[in-house]
Amino acid sequence: METSEEQYLQEPVAVGTMSVLEDLLHQLEDIVTSARSMPLSTSAIVHRQDLLEIIETLKRSLPEEVARARTIIRDAEEVLDRAKKEGLRILEQAKVERERLVSKTEVVEAATREAERLMAQAEMHSRKIRGEAERYVEGKLANFEIVLQKTLAAVERGRARLEGRREADVLSPEELGEEA
Repeated sequence: METSEEQYLQEPVAVGTMSVLEDLLHQLEDIVTSARSMPLSTSAIVHRQDLLEIIETLKRSLPEEVARARTIIRDAEEVLDRAKKEGLRILEQAKVERERLVSKTEVVEAATREAERLMAQAEMHSRKIRGEAERYVEGKLANFEIVLQKTLAAVERGRARLEGRREADVLSPEELGEEA
């Protein structure tokens, strides 16, 4: 029992060496299973000092292992807590971004609807103005046509008078006298 057992019995088991604790438990199991049985009984004869030394080593090592396990659990809980907080922060950030994009989309859609309404209104107003302009121009052209017709009639009358005078000038005084 002097080889590995003495090594375990002299020093506490280092933190993180679960295999040492397992080895000590296996040694206890071996001592009990290899112990000489009492006749007509399920009891066994074991070397008390060997068992007490292994148990003492276990007692010294277990608090360190428990402390280490608690530290690992605490660290794991902190990591989980940070991950949860980070997840919530990312989720909140995603919600804000979604709302911004939805809002932006709604603004774009509202702006598009307003632009379409304004374009339809402008088109209607343009048709109205075009119709009024066409009626105005038509009226002016009709008036101009009347003025031109009157002017042409006056020109024709003037030309006819001129033509009549020319004929009178072309007739000689003799022709005028014979008739007279």
